[in-house]
Amino acid sequence: MLTAYPPNRLSAQTVDQLAVRLSAMTAVTGLEQAMADSLLLLVPGSARDRAGNVTLTLGAAGPKRLVACPLDEVGYVVGNVTDDGYLTVRRVGVRIAYPLFDQQLEGQPVTVFGAGGAAVPGVVAVKSTHLTRGRPAASDPVFTADNAYVDVGARSRDDVRALGIAVLAPVALTKRPHRYGDRLLAAPAAGRRAACAALVAAARAKPRVKGTVVVAFTVQSLYATNAGLSTVQALRGPFDETKQLTLATRYTDTAVETVSLKDAEELERELVKWMEGR
Repeated sequence: MLTAYPPNRLSAQTVDQLAVRLSAMTAVTGLEQAMADSLLLLVPGSARDRAGNVTLTLGAAGPKRLVACPLDEVGYVVGNVTDDGYLTVRRVGVRIAYPLFDQQLEGQPVTVFGAGGAAVPGVVAVKSTHLTRGRPAASDPVFTADNAYVDVGARSRDDVRALGIAVLAPVALTKRPHRYGDRLLAAPAAGRRAACAALVAAARAKPRVKGTVVVAFTVQSLYATNAGLSTVQALRGPFDETKQLTLATRYTDTAVETVSLKDAEELERELVKWMEGR
């Protein structure tokens, strides 16, 4: 559960702080509601549309422009619960960068999001080192999501149900954003989160907007139809210009995807200028 901070503390947050805050959240594609709830608090005057996007309208009259940042990330959902209380998972999101993507799960801590926003800690099982000792590693198949069994400390289906976990509950690597070096941030989906942090900061700076600017934090971008952005364009368009935000990253689509917070700060400045038509 996310803490709702007093308004004065929210308004004082820098791009760096916002990026770390957003990187600590999970928004498995199609299941972004909890993160959207937080953005509604972070961005005064924003609202949720029928698709789940969070939007804010600044200014009036023309030209009408759209700036959008995707919230979602590739993740997993509970596929089944075994009789002895383990969870199996299925990947969600069509964009996978490389064949070994799922290996990031093996032996790692994960969080399962159950009913009422409960965040249940778990860990993905690994092969027994005792039973596999001496076997040639080259003969082992590549780890995939089908091999993942999540232990949440339950011993039966009823124990899992008591934790508020059901089939299709979101599952993601436990988020532990790490700042290091010269204002670098490492976390899953750090690039997307830092870009969204820049957009939050720009919207909260109260720019003197030229014409109308619709700010959109979109959902379901990792499905083939990019459903969230398409909904904003259908409901709020047509637009004279559309800007979709990205930031350069290193170790992209890994658990340590790294983004420069200097780049995020520069993006905030550029967005304010763009909104003001400078």
